[in-house]
Amino acid sequence: MPRTHLKCIAIASGISVILGLSFVLPQTQSRPAAPHDKKVAVNTQKSKTTASSFGIRQTPAAEQTPHFRDTEFYRTIIDNNLLRPLGWRPPRPREPYRLLGTTIPTSGEMPPQAILQTTSRNQTRTISLGEKLDVDTTLIDIQPKQVTLEKIGEKPRILTLNTTPVIQ
Repeated sequence: MPRTHLKCIAIASGISVILGLSFVLPQTQSRPAAPHDKKVAVNTQKSKTTASSFGIRQTPAAEQTPHFRDTEFYRTIIDNNLLRPLGWRPPRPREPYRLLGTTIPTSGEMPPQAILQTTSRNQTRTISLGEKLDVDTTLIDIQPKQVTLEKIGEKPRILTLNTTPVIQ
């Protein structure tokens, strides 16, 4: 073999030895314990399923660390997602009902009624006080040009009649 090939082989083998040692030596040396490596005891309840049942080996330190899987911990990342387009705003909640009109009789023969339209299915209903619009929404008050709806677990909300002219 020519001498230049032997020099190249020697240089390549020397580089590979140096690289090999740079990967092996840091793993074999023991490092001093950093101040943040202290073990902290945390009271946690053990669940019925363990990591060993899934084939995962758990260390005692992993059992003592607190769990940060709550969505509140990740709320900043969720609200300020870097992959969303610039100027993105969360969608405003859409009212499921639209008030089309109210009937308030002057005589006491008929109860007041409201004409409501569902925005999702475009269905129109005429309902009276105390009737349910769906499983958890009830009509609790009827006034001229407005009604009050009450949903279980929420505060009452007022729907008003949209009187702006429609231009077509």
